[in-house]
Amino acid sequence: MSDAAQPTAAEVRAAAEAVKTALDRHLAAVERRSGEDDPAVYEAFNQLAAAAEVYDELLYDRYDEVTPFEIPGTEDALPPYTGPEEPNALSVLIRRDYAVAEPQRLLAHAQRIEAAEGEDGPAASGTIHGALGLLFGEFEPDEIASRHKEFGLEEGDSTLWVTAAEEPADPGEWLEAPFEQVDPQSVVCRFDVSAVFDDEIDDVDDDDDEAEELEDDLDTDLDEDEDLEPLDADRR
Repeated sequence: MSDAAQPTAAEVRAAAEAVKTALDRHLAAVERRSGEDDPAVYEAFNQLAAAAEVYDELLYDRYDEVTPFEIPGTEDALPPYTGPEEPNALSVLIRRDYAVAEPQRLLAHAQRIEAAEGEDGPAASGTIHGALGLLFGEFEPDEIASRHKEFGLEEGDSTLWVTAAEEPADPGEWLEAPFEQVDPQSVVCRFDVSAVFDDEIDDVDDDDDEAEELEDDLDTDLDEDEDLEPLDADRR
């Protein structure tokens, strides 16, 4: 890299001050945490991660040096928020995945719905896709989420994004493609649920269990050696 392209010492110093400010904001958000998924903590974390990344890059470009710390999860974190400071509208985007774990249970529920409605004509409850249409036409998505096992469904990944906007969208504006125009930098917060996170926790627990087993084995070996007579210090 040429000298002309290098950041100045003042820019590196400013980036360092930004990290300090972000650290203070993150600590303050954690101290004021209102719950496990407090969006203020999530936003402060992303701001800290972004500030640390900028500082690390400038430090390397200027002094060929790196920081001794790493903030986990920055690759998958949201970019810094650049939406309106005082949004007048918001959108909540939700995706929930399910597997049809028990088709017969699903079909039985659809048949009961169809019988209660007493509609004439071909039965929609005879097929899986028809049964799903009846189910989601009868129940709110949140109720299905809370009763999914009862309906023969198995939960998969889910995510919820809250995005901010200056003004509400015009009626019908985004109905044809509701998820295509989401600006990641307008996302206020997001909440993800996935079995992947459970697997990571299980991996950590397995490591802890292996460490405990190793400690137990070592303790057992030491206990067995307690019966041995001490070596004579003068013996050669």
